[in-house]
Amino acid sequence: MEQQLVESAEKEYLRARKALDSGNVMAALLLLESALRHQDNPQWHAMLGYCIAKERGQVARGLELCRTALQQFPDNAEYYYYYGRLLLMAGQKAEAVQALRQGFACGESTSILKLLQDLGTRKPSPIHWLHRNNPLNKYLGILLARIGLR
Repeated sequence: MEQQLVESAEKEYLRARKALDSGNVMAALLLLESALRHQDNPQWHAMLGYCIAKERGQVARGLELCRTALQQFPDNAEYYYYYGRLLLMAGQKAEAVQALRQGFACGESTSILKLLQDLGTRKPSPIHWLHRNNPLNKYLGILLARIGLR
């Protein structure tokens, strides 16, 4: 009986991964919660945290789940991917980039690389000898961007 529950939980987890990969976060969340009811596997908590934050808006709870997963399994690049996505949802871009880079160092992940490329890099300031935060640099950059020269 116990073995059947474990197998059922594994199957539901795999279905949840497929649903999440196809972009159906709600189905992934429901399948993952069902799988966790059968078997509480801490390796699934990072994905659960992402799904909870994405579907229910509980970003703080999602971040907490990802952090605990990362504490238990610090070498899993996939957990850093979910953690980075959650940090982006929370508006913490600098921390997200740091987490994604740390995850990429753990293992090369195409999803992490794609997300880092999508985030992009900053363009150099228009007047390079002035600091980036200088108002002249800021407004000149905005003006150049609007007229299409940047």
